[in-house]
Amino acid sequence: MTVYLDHAATSPLRPEAREAFLRVAEAGGNASSVHGVGRKAKIAVEDARAGMLGALNATGQAGLVFTSGGTEANALALHQARDFDYVVVSKGEHDSVFTGVGVLGRPVETVALTADGQADLEALADILAGTEGRPFVALMLANNETGVVSDIARAAAIVAKHQGWLHVDAVQALGKIDIDVSSLGAQSLSLSAHKVGGGQGVGALVYERDRVIKPGLVGGGQELGLRAGTENVPGIAAFAAAVQACQGVDEAVSRAQSAVEASLAGLGVTILGADAPRVPGILAIVQPHWASNLQLIQMDMAGICVSSGSACSSGKVKASRVVAAMGLADMADKVLRVSSGWTTTADDWERFYAVWSKGYETYLERHGKAPVKEQA
Repeated sequence: MTVYLDHAATSPLRPEAREAFLRVAEAGGNASSVHGVGRKAKIAVEDARAGMLGALNATGQAGLVFTSGGTEANALALHQARDFDYVVVSKGEHDSVFTGVGVLGRPVETVALTADGQADLEALADILAGTEGRPFVALMLANNETGVVSDIARAAAIVAKHQGWLHVDAVQALGKIDIDVSSLGAQSLSLSAHKVGGGQGVGALVYERDRVIKPGLVGGGQELGLRAGTENVPGIAAFAAAVQACQGVDEAVSRAQSAVEASLAGLGVTILGADAPRVPGILAIVQPHWASNLQLIQMDMAGICVSSGSACSSGKVKASRVVAAMGLADMADKVLRVSSGWTTTADDWERFYAVWSKGYETYLERHGKAPVKEQA
């Protein structure tokens, strides 16, 4: 039996999302058409938009434009950086942001991560204080590899002192923790449907309503003139349905994850961000011996789906840039990310630990190594 623990890469389609997708797809219609069927499609899009904004406590305060995914939402946000003097990005950002800033034609500064994986906000404040002009700053809410949560409200206050723009990648936070746009204080925020079981190929950018957004794709004027191209109406409806279906983490599953983390620590394994706030359902571990690719082979052969970190590297297993930025460069190629979601049971976590710990023990014995046991 397959145990799926890679929800941070993509979460299986929720029944509520599937029902919404099929209902809207069967109705048909282009949301830009003026006839009755087209108007119904338009209503489906606007209902989804209103529902999403409501779930984020952003009704009346923010706008929302639907995109093809989190990467496009981030790209649309970065497009706004062209009106600013320089860009600041943390070393923990998703590749769509970390590499995306390189094509903006603006000077780029990087913010270090603390040892626990949070964006170093003292370093951010120093950069902004020592640089002339208005900054565009990009910081994640929850890191996609470690699940570590950064203090976005504090970052927003720092950026506001310099008349800047703060963009927040909230893709991995959605559905795991409450997101209150009004309290975060950011100027824009990106989301993705497939991380919450809403299907692949749909995302959204939320932005302050009083901000002028420059479109990244121009053409037919869809999506309030901010993103040209025929809307994926069924996908949008499925996204909104998935967001409404998010009910937080099951307590039994959460306790099982905590028990696994304690057992892993007893084996001398490092839990990344163990002392920092983290979203539930993401566990990233490192140890000094067993390489990521070998761990993945072991787990896959046992029918357990996990990953070595971000899934956005064309299927490659490579050293983690995020782990290196946390000061663990010597273990950046020995990362394993385990991520649970709406289909996960407590037994799934227990099965993961049984297989992983046995594989680790076998690997160490085969190579004449001994684990570094945690001190009592």
